Amino acid sequence: MLPNLRREKILELLREDGSAKVVDLARIFKVTEVTIRQDLEKLEKEHLVIREHGGAYLKDIEKQVQTFAVAHHDIHADKKEKIAAKCLEYIESGDTIILDSGSTVTEIAKKLKGFRNLTVITNALNIAMMLGTEPGIELVMTGGEFKPPTLSLTGQKAADFFKGINVSKLFLATAGISLKSGLTYPSISDIVVKKAMIEAAETTYLVADSSKIGKSAFASLGALSLINYIITDDEIEDKDRKLFEQNEIELIIAG
Repeated sequence: MLPNLRREKILELLREDGSAKVVDLARIFKVTEVTIRQDLEKLEKEHLVIREHGGAYLKDIEKQVQTFAVAHHDIHADKKEKIAAKCLEYIESGDTIILDSGSTVTEIAKKLKGFRNLTVITNALNIAMMLGTEPGIELVMTGGEFKPPTLSLTGQKAADFFKGINVSKLFLATAGISLKSGLTYPSISDIVVKKAMIEAAETTYLVADSSKIGKSAFASLGALSLINYIITDDEIEDKDRKLFEQNEIELIIAG
């Protein structure tokens, strides 16, 4: 992997997890710890991260957590709002649903205020704070390790929560969608949680704006056959739409 691409991937991981250790990054990217330290030094000079002994953390992460802001929430905001509005057509009174963490799923949560007789399971702290006082919603949170940029709980403990649980619908986030790489994410720790969510749900709706189609992040969850539907916006390119249809992947377009 070229140095510039590796640093880009390191930054993606930090934007997802908030911090990382040199030893872990060296293992993930299969390079020496010296190389990773040089990468982090360059990212620090670009004012993107702050180095500390044995690792680095994302700049301004403390402020972001204190304000309960999800990373990149304002990017493609109009598309995410359309997708969230479309998702409401598939949520009914009496449902038990899982809401994954992430900016698009947060938009769904905003629109659930006022719903009655709804059970919501989530690993996102911002969603829990948003819906926890709604009288018509029973809010359940997973355990797990805290990830500041996405205000979420992750890792094996979060995944273990879903053992023996059955829900009607899952609204799942992703960083990248492609036929070759499938569903991809910047963080390895999320993979086990996403798999557990999918196994617990009867129907999985992948919610992703069209900018994520054709892109690949670092860690692969698996093939697109893991999900039932993709809900995306109407700016999806015709070639991508045809490609999904040819591979019998159900698309729901939010216009």
